[in-house]
Amino acid sequence: MRVEQLFRYPVKGLTAESLEEVFLSPGETIPHDRRFALAQGDSPFDEAEPRFLPKQNFACMMKNARVVLVRAAFDPHDGTLSLAAEGHRPLSAPTATAEGKAALGDWLIRFLGEEARHGTAPDGTARAPRFTEAPGHAFTDQARKGVSLINLASLHALEAALGQRLDPLRFRANIYFTGLPAWAEFDWVGREVLLGGARLSVFKRTVRCPATQVDLATGERDLDIPRLLREHFGHADLGVHATVLEGGRVAVGDALEEA
Repeated sequence: MRVEQLFRYPVKGLTAESLEEVFLSPGETIPHDRRFALAQGDSPFDEAEPRFLPKQNFACMMKNARVVLVRAAFDPHDGTLSLAAEGHRPLSAPTATAEGKAALGDWLIRFLGEEARHGTAPDGTARAPRFTEAPGHAFTDQARKGVSLINLASLHALEAALGQRLDPLRFRANIYFTGLPAWAEFDWVGREVLLGGARLSVFKRTVRCPATQVDLATGERDLDIPRLLREHFGHADLGVHATVLEGGRVAVGDALEEA
């Protein structure tokens, strides 16, 4: 089996960044993956005591399909995030300062329009959505930190059933690989795999949600992927989640095999 593509998603819900190599650490995500998010104003997320919250507390594809139209690029060397979308003036701002975070949040609020939800802070004051991060926290869809993998043969099986091509990034995985029969990756749950120089423990299948309904080119919901998976294959799953047991370098072209 071979690693074909690697991705991270620095801002929850926004575009992917393609990588040639990554260095995985035990118990962590790909560096900078889901590091930032736009917390909705009614979200109880607390930067001082970060904890896992369901994705609907943040701007995300499941609730805000149009976020896929925002082109985001993060430079981890200087901490600058750039945002762009048709009809909106591009913005580059530092993520490490309060002013930079405020500017990024304001840009995303303007882009979301009515989908930017306001709420009330614990002290009773009104609270707008805010661009946020918390050291050591990742805004993943799982309470357990890790990486997500997709067997491209399984994706191709779905494409064949539907009679059309699907953008693999619709499924927002970190690692896309070849060399395994369709759906055979489900047998990895509860097992360990070797990925480049790292060792992973696969802990669950990835249950697909309404986020996968969104066409990345248009920002419109065009296919009910969870329903179509159930209709054609008897389940709504595509891909698996794994935790990093032993860290190491992983690069495009590396081998992936059962431990």
